[in-house]
Amino acid sequence: MPPIALLALIVGIPTVIALIYIFIRGSLGLRRYILTRVVLTLPMVFILGTLVFFIMRVLPGDPVSSALGPKGTPQMVTQIREQLGLNDPMIVQYGRFLGNMVTLKFGNSLVGGHRPIIDEMSERFPATIELIVPASILALTIGILGGTLAASKRKKWQDYFFRIYAVVIYSLPIFWLGLILQLFFGVKLGWLPISGRIDSIIGTTLVTHTNIYFIDSLITGNWRAFGSVVVHTILPAVTLGLIQSGLFVRMTRANVIETMHSDYISAARARGIRERVLIYGHSLKNAMIPVITIIGLQIAILLAGAVLTESVFSWPGMGSYLVERISARDYNAVQSVITVFAMLVALISLAVDIIYSLVDPRVRY
Repeated sequence: MPPIALLALIVGIPTVIALIYIFIRGSLGLRRYILTRVVLTLPMVFILGTLVFFIMRVLPGDPVSSALGPKGTPQMVTQIREQLGLNDPMIVQYGRFLGNMVTLKFGNSLVGGHRPIIDEMSERFPATIELIVPASILALTIGILGGTLAASKRKKWQDYFFRIYAVVIYSLPIFWLGLILQLFFGVKLGWLPISGRIDSIIGTTLVTHTNIYFIDSLITGNWRAFGSVVVHTILPAVTLGLIQSGLFVRMTRANVIETMHSDYISAARARGIRERVLIYGHSLKNAMIPVITIIGLQIAILLAGAVLTESVFSWPGMGSYLVERISARDYNAVQSVITVFAMLVALISLAVDIIYSLVDPRVRY
């Protein structure tokens, strides 16, 4: 079983079970809300995939000519295009694309040995997950704690610091921040590696099961590989996480300040409840409701940021794979990557909407 399919099963089965449980045990309004969101998710993926299919074919360039280079004769180009089905009518190619999208087989790459795209993505997708997860944890940690501290110390130096931090860090180009971190921590100080996922020598000794090196090194007890994975992940994850943390700081601060002026907080303060308990035990819980929605929207931005981050740090993930295939005009690979990204964003958005409906009952009525 390809690693990407294994990951889909690990994540998908518990999600489906939880969704069925919530659907059965929930109220009529919750079931109607979940069903509506599921029905709306499918057309979104279909429309996005269709747009990518036709846009790739109207752009200039040809995958066969790009792969063969100047040595390719017109006869060779025509022969290979015929073998790959690129000379078929557009409606036939579109039908083939829809079939691949439904079955998640995706077909073969048009360049680079014509390997099955599912195999290529199985090698790249775990690397992107390995980057996005720690970056998301870092962004949420800084954003929620920093925003809460800024709200609790309103109009003090902590508040001004985090407000300035949020504006500045969110305005920085992600590739520029990555280059600065590489130059300072990698080149000048020599503390951290500036490219790759793992040392090349150590990587040859790592037995892979999921292609997520964090997990594989822990499963096999290869602690040397685990240490190499950690130090290689720090700079790209920090780059991506810091950029995303600015929005969470601003959102958390604004919502905590709003909830602190609520009547129930005033009543609790009148009963003598400590301010720290009011902030972290009551205000933050209710302030997180809008932040949950932003988390779902940020997944798409994280994937977009991963493309630039992976390019800067030579990180062999889906982002760098997408850039390579766009340059080669590999229609099948680009369509497949965008479709997987669309499915991922749609599923996470669906999960966030369901969580939001559970946290805030007003949404489902």
